[in-house]
Amino acid sequence: MHAPLYLAPPSTPRIREQIAAGRLGAILNPASGNRVPDEGLFGVDNAVYGGNYPNNKRYLAWLERFVPHADRCLFVTAPDVVGDALATEARSRPMLARIRELGLPVALVAQDWMELSTWDPWDEIDALFIGGSDAWKLSDAAENLARVARSMAKHVHVGRVNSELRMRRVAWADSVDGTYLQWAGPDRALPTVLGWRRALLADPLLDVEERDLDPFDGGYNLRSRWRPEPTPAPTVEQFTLFDLGEPCEA
Repeated sequence: MHAPLYLAPPSTPRIREQIAAGRLGAILNPASGNRVPDEGLFGVDNAVYGGNYPNNKRYLAWLERFVPHADRCLFVTAPDVVGDALATEARSRPMLARIRELGLPVALVAQDWMELSTWDPWDEIDALFIGGSDAWKLSDAAENLARVARSMAKHVHVGRVNSELRMRRVAWADSVDGTYLQWAGPDRALPTVLGWRRALLADPLLDVEERDLDPFDGGYNLRSRWRPEPTPAPTVEQFTLFDLGEPCEA
């Protein structure tokens, strides 16, 4: 049986205790102000989604604090563009090697329409972070990419997981994170979050379609001014889908 490890901001002593015990992991970003926990696993996000990415130079300087703890680091995300795989490729590729040069495992943030890309990123990354719109994150395309990554021994993480249902829907991931603890109160909501993983381990085959839970977590309207709508599918001119080569004779 498998259940993803939930990564939470290490904002209270109770949460840090659970991280040290291995029941949670930590998630850190340039805007959070939280330090690396003394024990336990952690991942590092770039804060692009919240609009708080500093810039490449400042991000690399900030990442240096994690180098002494690299053996506990699950991933460090390269900068991305929300909902746009093509723009994410252009923004991320120059940073992948630079993050790796620090001795940290680098993650590409997968965005909408990545399944159409002909770029083969696997030798350049150590982890795949499933981002993008809610619809794409829960699609077969995202799951297929994640399974390819895991087959190549890449760590797979999924962002914006704020319910037991969503954790069940992405049970193929190695780790997940979300903002549920911030919304509901870190210590008050901690038993709920810990219960999601216990429930999944206890009954991995539960039919989630029959559960009275919100599959889209309620708080992520991509049409809001804070979170732009995902981009439309790229054209063939943007993503070269097929190499037609020489015509075949009948």
